[in-house]
Amino acid sequence: MTGIQLTPQDTIERGLALAAAEGADGCVVLVAETSSTNLRWANNTLTTNGAMRGSSVTVIATVGAGEGTAAGIVGRSSVTDDSLREIVSAAIATARAAGPAEDARPLVDGAVGADWDLEPEETSVGVYEKFAPSLGESLKRATDEKRRLYGFANHEVVTLYVGSSTGLRLRQALPRGYVSSTGKNTDLSHSAWVGTATRDFTDVDALALDAELTRRLGWAQRTVPVDAGRHPTILPPAAVADLMTYLFWQLDGRDAFEGRTVFSKAGGGTRLGDTLSSQPVSLHSDPALPGLEAFAFAVARSSGGSSSVFDNGLTLEATDWIRGGKLEHLMTSRHTADLIGAPTATPDIENYVVSVDGATGSTDDLVAGLDNGLLVTCLWYIRMVDPQTLLLTGLTRDGVYLVENGEVTGAVNNFRFNESPVDLLARFTTAGATVPSYSREWGDYFSRTATPPLLVPDFNMSSVSQAN
Repeated sequence: MTGIQLTPQDTIERGLALAAAEGADGCVVLVAETSSTNLRWANNTLTTNGAMRGSSVTVIATVGAGEGTAAGIVGRSSVTDDSLREIVSAAIATARAAGPAEDARPLVDGAVGADWDLEPEETSVGVYEKFAPSLGESLKRATDEKRRLYGFANHEVVTLYVGSSTGLRLRQALPRGYVSSTGKNTDLSHSAWVGTATRDFTDVDALALDAELTRRLGWAQRTVPVDAGRHPTILPPAAVADLMTYLFWQLDGRDAFEGRTVFSKAGGGTRLGDTLSSQPVSLHSDPALPGLEAFAFAVARSSGGSSSVFDNGLTLEATDWIRGGKLEHLMTSRHTADLIGAPTATPDIENYVVSVDGATGSTDDLVAGLDNGLLVTCLWYIRMVDPQTLLLTGLTRDGVYLVENGEVTGAVNNFRFNESPVDLLARFTTAGATVPSYSREWGDYFSRTATPPLLVPDFNMSSVSQAN
């Protein structure tokens, strides 16, 4: 079998057999097969398209038992029979050289999933069968109307296989796609952006996206300078996702317990049970959310505050991180849950929904109700300033607009902002209905989100940005 490319199932079975033969006390093997295809366009012309395939293997070998268990982790891509033997040997050697793992727990038991024997799923340019013609029409329309379009579309399917020495055999295929498009006027003095996420592109209308870009560029025919300061500001779902994704990533139970985040309690411990907002706002994850489906079991290629390689294959349950404004859960492994006194492990789930009870209406409805303020379509270059308050800084980009008497009346200059998404949850005054959203800043790799538009009465535009 020297140099032979193995199937995912063969890779796992052979990896586990090699680990047992070399004296490992336990082993987990993860195989991820990725298939992707993309389109790119610039200056109203389709510039490139392509299809790619990739494969990666991670071997987690354990030696010892109980509190003396150590783990060794080695990952590679494009594994053959020869290289698999090397990976397994390296993982076992790493485990034997390591000290006992503090997060050691018995590997997750399990059975063979019903779809275990299936081959990896693939995508192809055929996924754009509906989208591509409407994209071509929108590119032609932009040329006729003397506008310029730039953007890209991407679709991928990741098929993940997990097997362990305890008998666990799991497989799941997850599709994911997105479109990001920027429109500019002829002299490039104004730009606007739109984006959307999808599972299969059957629900993406390039003409509708272009119509929204055209509307936003039309708003920019009038430009108005606005000073920095605190302004009533409408954040559409995309901009809310820009901020809430950062909040979501900070729900690490161990970091909170050790006093390093906004979810740490003064004097020690976590803020679990604390009220973060008087508004009926919730932050929820569920691997089975329709349209936002995520892996239904824990996947960990390394151990950290909220994850553990010993938890691979652990079934994930729907989790309320924030419910009715109260912090209900933090992300934890089995080890971290014990550490912070949580009743059960709540590992990371790769999706989330932000919702406000009773909220209805759209971004346009929020605009119609605002006498004077700003509409910020997206944020970028977001960085953390203070983890204790989750204060973030960043810039506006591709569309900040003036709202007067319930209408958008012009474009304004860009700003640098300083805001905490935790504070925003406590300060927003009006919300719309939750809809699927695509973050400009993070959507390329975290796109399974749904968020509402929000009106913040005093969003902190800390300085004027010279960026156009």
